[in-house]
Amino acid sequence: MRRAGRRLGLAAVAMVAMVAMVAALSAAPAVHAEDGYDLWLRYVALAPEQAAVYRPQVAQLVMAGDTPTRSVARAELLRGLAGLLGSAPAASDAASADGVVIVGTPASSPLIAAMRLKLQGLGREGYLIRSVDVDGHRATVIAANEDVGALYGTFHFLRLIQTGQPLAALDLRQAPHVQLRVLNHWDNLDRHVERGYAGESIWDWHKLPDYLDPRYTDYARANASIGINGTVLNNVNANALSLTPMYLEKAAALAGVFRPYGIRVYLSARFSAPIEIGGLKTADPLDPQVQRWWRDKADEIYRYIPDFGGFLVKANSEGQPGPQDYGRTHADGANMLADAVKPHGGVVMWRAFVYSHEEPDDRAKQAYSEFVPLDGRFRDNVIVQVKNGAIDFQPREPFHPLFGAMPKTPLMMEFQITKEYLGFATHLAYLGPMYQETLDADTQRRGKGSTVAKVVDGSLHGYKLTGMAGVANIGSDRNWSGSQFDQANWYVFGRMAWDPTLNAKPIAEEWARMTFSNDDDVVKPIAEMMMGSREAVVDYMTPLGLHHLMGNGHHYGPGPWVSGGPRADWTSVYYHRANQDGIGFDRSASGSNAVAQYAPPVAREFGDLKRVPEKYLLWFHHVPWDYRMQSGRPLWDELVYRYSHGVDTVRQMGQTWQRLDGRIDPERHAQVATFLSIQEKEAQWWRDASIAYFQTFSQRPLPQGQAPPAHSLEYYEALSFPFAPGH
Repeated sequence: MRRAGRRLGLAAVAMVAMVAMVAALSAAPAVHAEDGYDLWLRYVALAPEQAAVYRPQVAQLVMAGDTPTRSVARAELLRGLAGLLGSAPAASDAASADGVVIVGTPASSPLIAAMRLKLQGLGREGYLIRSVDVDGHRATVIAANEDVGALYGTFHFLRLIQTGQPLAALDLRQAPHVQLRVLNHWDNLDRHVERGYAGESIWDWHKLPDYLDPRYTDYARANASIGINGTVLNNVNANALSLTPMYLEKAAALAGVFRPYGIRVYLSARFSAPIEIGGLKTADPLDPQVQRWWRDKADEIYRYIPDFGGFLVKANSEGQPGPQDYGRTHADGANMLADAVKPHGGVVMWRAFVYSHEEPDDRAKQAYSEFVPLDGRFRDNVIVQVKNGAIDFQPREPFHPLFGAMPKTPLMMEFQITKEYLGFATHLAYLGPMYQETLDADTQRRGKGSTVAKVVDGSLHGYKLTGMAGVANIGSDRNWSGSQFDQANWYVFGRMAWDPTLNAKPIAEEWARMTFSNDDDVVKPIAEMMMGSREAVVDYMTPLGLHHLMGNGHHYGPGPWVSGGPRADWTSVYYHRANQDGIGFDRSASGSNAVAQYAPPVAREFGDLKRVPEKYLLWFHHVPWDYRMQSGRPLWDELVYRYSHGVDTVRQMGQTWQRLDGRIDPERHAQVATFLSIQEKEAQWWRDASIAYFQTFSQRPLPQGQAPPAHSLEYYEALSFPFAPGH
């Protein structure tokens, strides 16, 4: 009996303890486990006092839902408001109380038609959000000329609430500055993603067209929320099979998911497709049979996808076939494809990232040399897609000299969102400052103020076709981009594609509010981390204008010693040119004279050792190791200092993030903390390996207080990563 009683007593104690624990957990604030899937569309409940302010302002919704786009806009608004405020507004056909939200177009809403709002100049995608009075009731109207504009306005309205903005006295008027706002997916048909660091391709080609993963709809929602209106489904290193009926049927299924969200589908076209899948013996763009084949192929594509956007083409670059194989020009090739899609309203985005088999004196010059002589020779539905810099998505490059140099040919910006050269998915590098640096750069082609942004939005040269492309960082990983902070680069690309004049810092704050917390004491340190992060990567990887120093092939880790191979311009030594005299690529008039490709005022600045911004110093000049920098330090000391400063900044970012423990949900906080520790370790590796290598040329001691590399140069050179992502 005593033993039984003792067992009963222990059970009772355990029960009491369990009840107490449950009570304690019930009393504690709920912690929402998150994995990043919801991106910036989390719609997490606002604080009760904040929700109480908004709820009377959105008490009633008047919105028709009788088209696919209106239906998704209506569903998004109800979903967002229900999540943010705890309840969705009542739906009605008329304004009957204060706090009504009216969404639509003059054609879909009698209330909006009666308001006679000034919607001229907003185009099909623009919108206005305005506080109005309807029959004596306070109301908010989201009005547009077409349904897609109302959808964009809906997302903007939800963003105001997500970020805690006041809804009283609204008078917002928005229209995109750029027409084509497109993601380029470098996704292959086997689901491998070239330069992808977030898992496999999200396009499950094997299960398409019958199974439409719900993820496709969420992808469309995310893009529409930031104004992206196009997606290129396949890699620019294209497979001709993408243009066969089997895959066109799959692409058409995706287009059906995206269409209500205002997103058009594009395909990368392999220039040699007439040979590979068409049975022809040539792909010569001036051959009548080839021209007919492409016209027939375009007609076929539009039967599958009536709103098909057009083709993206990489030709005569990195071994890809193109018109130069037949002695023709880029204009000849682009115009042939443009003629094929023009009857259907399609466009051709022809990439200017080219370099030939014959190695030039300076690879940075080739795109300009090939394309500027063709200015004015392209069809009006061709837009030339130009990378932000002349080499290849480096952590920092001066703006591409083509911008401003082709006034008769529309140029489309190409940014890389996936961080091929900036630490893949594990390094925090917010690219907004990099995008802004390029867009704000002054080409001076038409005097001061001739910025790259004005080239891209068409205002400098009067382009009738404008565009911006971003090489996507999206994959099958649950958090879409491989890390939490890499989502911000997708976000800021969309926002800047809509308006290239936007500032990166407010966008960082906006994203942080929607992604992590609306509390200022959380948002401020996160935004500060983000704004300094890209500069930190530049410092520990490629300071002072150095470039292309990454590991060979996979681009993982430092490789300033990379040499040999089939081409000199695939090596690091080609770009840094370090020797006992100094370091840097001389692109001044005494060197390759790449500066001459810029407008004369810019060329004079970049070409003058005393005037060139130090961030581009070694891009344009071969500089002695003892050259006195603005800091007063000799170049060698400054270089070491910059490497170390990059590591220190990452360490400080990690400390900042640790102080946010408990303010961010534990799952995402733990992942970011781990990634920051990886970044600090790898930043130190970059710093030490680079210093160990370049010291063999400078033959100078480290500055006082600077620690020597942890290992010998031979140790760093021997490291091998055969299975690094991107191989």
